[in-house]
Amino acid sequence: MSEFELIQHYFTGRQPAHAAVTLGIGDDCAVLTPRAGTQLAISTDMLVAGRHFFADADARLLGHKSLAVNLSDLAAMGAQPRAFTLALALPEIVPDWLEGFSTGLFALANQFDCQLIGGDTTKGPLTVCITVFGELLDGQGFRRAAARVEDDIWISGTIGDARLALAGYLRQQNLAVPVLNAAATRLHQPSPRVALGLALRGIAHAAIDISDGLAGDLGHVLTRSRLGATLWCDALPFGAALLTQAQELRRDYALNGGDDYELCFTAPQSRRADVLNAAQASATRVTRVGVIEAVPGLRLLDASDCQLDLPIHSFDHFKS
Repeated sequence: MSEFELIQHYFTGRQPAHAAVTLGIGDDCAVLTPRAGTQLAISTDMLVAGRHFFADADARLLGHKSLAVNLSDLAAMGAQPRAFTLALALPEIVPDWLEGFSTGLFALANQFDCQLIGGDTTKGPLTVCITVFGELLDGQGFRRAAARVEDDIWISGTIGDARLALAGYLRQQNLAVPVLNAAATRLHQPSPRVALGLALRGIAHAAIDISDGLAGDLGHVLTRSRLGATLWCDALPFGAALLTQAQELRRDYALNGGDDYELCFTAPQSRRADVLNAAQASATRVTRVGVIEAVPGLRLLDASDCQLDLPIHSFDHFKS
């Protein structure tokens, strides 16, 4: 099978046409036509075998996750997914693997009406690189620099289970099989919170998706906004599998674990009812976990409002 036969067989003709896509797969460039009054939001993520996923990862689940991590970035901007490109490096052509990967990829793409419009394939170490395009209403995108003093800090869904699953796979923790399997779902099949991001437009100030750990990702918001925050560590929405573990581990993985792809966002205290209504409208759980403050730095409190001295770190590809 040639490169172009591969593209035609596994990645062409698997989606209906999209109004925002003027020209899709087949030319040197794709052409998108945003609607009047909108801007394009663009994000790229690269997943490398042995770094972001195990080399023997299930192809269908990898197809899902490869797009999900990009859609999560759009959610954190309050953008509506429209299209994406795929660059894929393969050690060899394995039809069963390609069928599984494309099935997982297009199942999620079709769920969010996000059309594949082009990309590239080559021979090399297994690497998946996706660039996603979304529509923002003019001037309404969330910004990391937009948090304000006395904003509530909220988190969608639950956090920490993805890190727990990784610990189980790496034998860092001895997990019962049901616990590992439950946690693994969160690691392999994150749910991009696109609907919540759209529902929060005009309500939230700042947002970020939790990919490298809550403490580190919230730290980016604080740095860009030149503010600080207090987090109530024992109010964090621990994943169901993580809740079976000791308190010290729960706190560590919820604060520092990555791969959750939940939204962390800030909103005025006066808009709490609106946040809850947005959560209900998008069928997404949200939890209020802290407050933005003028004094720089991140302060951690327990359930008794006593300050905690816990190690804080964030995933870094060149340090981890």
